Formats: sequence, structure tokens, C-alpha cells
Amino acid sequence: MPGSDRYTIISADGHAGGNHAQYREYLDPAWRDEFDAWRGRYKNPFRDLQDDGRTRNWDTERRLADLDAEGVAAEVLFPNTVPPFFPTGVVIAPAPSPEDFPKRLAGLRAHNRWLVDFVAEAPLRRAGLAQIALNDVDEAVKDVYWTKEQGLSGILLPGVSPDTPWIDPLFSEAYDPVWAACQETDLSITHHAGGSGIPNYGKHPAALTMFVLESGWFANRALWHLIMAGVFERFPGLKFVMTEQGSSWLPPALTRMDDIHASQVRGRMGEIGMPESGALPHKPSDYFKRNCFIGASFPPPSEAATFHDIGIDKIMWGSDYPHNEACSPLSRESLRRSFEGWSEGDLRQILAENQAHVYGFDLEALAPIADRIGPTVDEIATPLDAVPDHQSPAFQRA
Repeated sequence: MPGSDRYTIISADGHAGGNHAQYREYLDPAWRDEFDAWRGRYKNPFRDLQDDGRTRNWDTERRLADLDAEGVAAEVLFPNTVPPFFPTGVVIAPAPSPEDFPKRLAGLRAHNRWLVDFVAEAPLRRAGLAQIALNDVDEAVKDVYWTKEQGLSGILLPGVSPDTPWIDPLFSEAYDPVWAACQETDLSITHHAGGSGIPNYGKHPAALTMFVLESGWFANRALWHLIMAGVFERFPGLKFVMTEQGSSWLPPALTRMDDIHASQVRGRMGEIGMPESGALPHKPSDYFKRNCFIGASFPPPSEAATFHDIGIDKIMWGSDYPHNEACSPLSRESLRRSFEGWSEGDLRQILAENQAHVYGFDLEALAPIADRIGPTVDEIATPLDAVPDHQSPAFQRA
């Protein structure tokens, strides 16, 4: 809080989830026999979900102790563990086929029920994002209203891959009931990198490299799908967040959208002509300024350097705990490296104030926690003597 010599830090990117024994209890009983059979064939794909480290996803005492050591007072919670009937973690799992949709939806809802109870174990310090699936708009709308009723803080929006033609693209007006429900409930919509919008690259030697190179772009395109399709014009109260997608791509993307919009205003896009929808009433960059935010996970100095151009009121810092590429357990050091020379006011905005606006954190209630664990203003203002040898991009990139 202003006036304190310590920062309140809210991570806009944390990951958590239940284990399979927990998820079984939250699963609709009608699916439990099938879940037991599926669980016997399941193999854990992630290093941060193996061995002792996996308990950080659901062990409140251990997790809060880790956050206290980092100086993090609160966090936004994305999924991490693999829920019932999913082939991999939700953030990177492909969208369900029509045949798999009923059981995958049951798995998502088991996670959402677990999340409600997990948030309740530390309600001041956690904002949970419920998951929805886009296969069935009516079911997605039900889940939005359920999310509000249960006191969660937002919706995790999946992407739509070009190789899932049974699901409408995000620029389809078919999703207007979902946007309307989110606007009515004042629930933020957050789109995380990887969010099931990535096509199947097949089994080729370079497939994994292509996934890493292009996954960010498939996440980024949700922005122009929603802006250029007029979603924020029809639903001006929406809050849309893009998390763990970097930021240096954003200014040129907004410039390109503004250029296309200018051509539409003039009446023609080169040889192509005009879309049926016509030109938007405002520039795409104006919709970004009004409706959109960036969840800036473990930003290196080069990314932090773009934040003032994008707008300090648009940026929310995050650690990505407990992932291997997170800046944990060196979040304090990452802040000292990436934000050297920054003003206290700007740092308070991107470390907590924007998160409170978007996700509803109570900064006054968090102040005693921050006074106990938060880094001091002087500590974060002290430049690092040497860059730590740590695998996070916060330290590996310029």
C-alpha cells in the first residue's frame, strides 16, 4: 500500500491443481468408474508434477510458505495438474472432440469444484480462474454463472485451433452469450499461452521445436480475433487478459490492426474489399486500451522495457510458480534485474494495483501480509551485482 516501505506483490500467474485422489472426490459420481479405469492407464508428463515437487500444487501450507519466502502476498490461479480424462495439462491440452467432450467437461468441472475449496483455504491470497469449454455454448454460459455464484474471480478462456472445425473460431458471434454472461457477472476473461489453440504438429523430428516457436503466436491471435470481430464494441464492459505471452509483439500487432482498420474506414482493404461487418467505430488500439490487460510472467529486462509504451495500467507481473521456467524461488532478484531504475509508483501498479482492479483483490486486507513478507522499496531498487544462474527467461534473456 502507498505509505508502506514494502511492496504488496500479487502474482498474476500461478498454477495449481488437485491430485487424482482429490479430483475423484470432486468428480460427478456417474463418471467415477470410468475415471478409475482411465487413471490406471495415465502417465504423468511433467517434471514439475513429479516426485516431491508436485505437492506444491495442492498443499496450502507448503505453497504459502514458498510464497512468503518470495515476498508474494497473493496470486491468480491457473490450472496445472491433469484433470480427469485429459491427455495432458489443461493449458496445453487440445480441445476435446465431440465424442470426448462429455467426459472432458466432467473433468473440467471436477477441477473447478476443487478450486473453489482450494481458494477458500486462503481467500485473501487467491483468485481462482474457472475453466470452460467452447464445444457447447450453453454449457459454457452455465459455467460462467456457476463461477460467479461460487466466488471465483474469472474465466480461463481456451483458444480454438484451426484443426478443430467442430468448434467455432473465437471471432464467431456464436460466443456472444458467453461474453454477455462474463460482462453481466463482471468476471474477467483470461487467455493463457498454450490454451488449447495450437494445432497438432504430428510426429516429426522438428515438431516440438515448431510448437515452442509458434505456441505464443496461436495465443496472441485471440487478441485480434476478439478486437477485430467487434466483441469489445458489443460488450464494452469486458476485461480480457493475455497471460504468459510476452509483450514485445503487442505494439506492432496493434499498429497492424490500426492500419487495417484505417483501410476499412476508407472503404476498401486493397484488392480484397470490405468485410460484411464493416469498419469498427473505434481504432483497435482504443479497444485494447479500454478492455485489455497483459499478464506479464517472469519478464526479462527487454520485455519490461516495453511496458511504458503499452501502458503501465495494462501490465500485471507474475512469477509462473511452480513451473520450472518460473522466476521462483528468485522472484525478488528478477524484480531487481528487470525493473532497475523504475519508480515506486509504477512498480506498485504492475505488482498489485492492476491485479486488484482486474481480479478483485482487497489491497487493504493484504497490507498486513505484505508488511510481514513483502520486499522493501529499497531492496527492489538495489541493482543486482550478478545475474543468477537460473533457467527462467527472467535471467536467461537480455
